[in-house]
Amino acid sequence: MKNQNVVIGLTDPKSPSNVGAVMRAAGCYQVDEVRYTGVRYARAAKFHTDTKDASKKIPLNAVTALTNNLTPEQKVICVDLVEGAIPLPEFEHPDNALYIFGPEDGTISQEVINSADAVVYVPTIGCMNLAASVNVLLYDRLAKSQHTVVGDELIKRSRDTNNTVKVN
Repeated sequence: MKNQNVVIGLTDPKSPSNVGAVMRAAGCYQVDEVRYTGVRYARAAKFHTDTKDASKKIPLNAVTALTNNLTPEQKVICVDLVEGAIPLPEFEHPDNALYIFGPEDGTISQEVINSADAVVYVPTIGCMNLAASVNVLLYDRLAKSQHTVVGDELIKRSRDTNNTVKVN
């Protein structure tokens, strides 16, 4: 199995609850790092929805530019409602990717879009919030992966302690 490196980049995220939800998704889908730009999130003191404490296991780093410090094999994938973008169901994910998302109340800059290896969008009617978009993208990556781990042992490790239900 190839080494995979998945990084989520958030462009000036507005809401600490959305960043917390992104961190929870990052933990569920085994993301290596979450980066963010801007000052709006930094003003917030704590996560509101990172109930699995993913931020203790996955680095959440403030950066001046999301595309700094890329590895040579890392592809930059912008995820936003941008004209000319590839619908996510048709997209083939690279092993090593930096997925860049726009802010809840804006978009990714034209400069970043122009420098991306690919630009994709989730074909919904209307736009989803930031955390929902990250979850859908990461699920799509998992669903298309050759390396997906499935079965009862994964379920047992992943579910809430109050859940012991089985299919008969």
